[in-house]
Amino acid sequence: MMSSNKLIEYVSAEPFQPFRIKLASGQVYEIRHPEMILVGRNLVRVYTNLQANGDAPPQWHDVSMVLMETVEPIVTSPATPKH
Repeated sequence: MMSSNKLIEYVSAEPFQPFRIKLASGQVYEIRHPEMILVGRNLVRVYTNLQANGDAPPQWHDVSMVLMETVEPIVTSPATPKH
């Protein structure tokens, strides 16, 4: 089980580093911005359609921390220099 304190460390990191949450069911949530997630004591709310235009209402999934298997950073490759 993931602890809320550990998850809060990921969300509040400066600078923010995108991360991935993997659940026991195989479901994966990619958190690419800290506004995509709210961390509670035993539950996490993950927003999945935050759009810049704001036309669509936000959709969310409530996820029990008991079901979280891993939280890992999303590794992005550095931009390749152009010659």
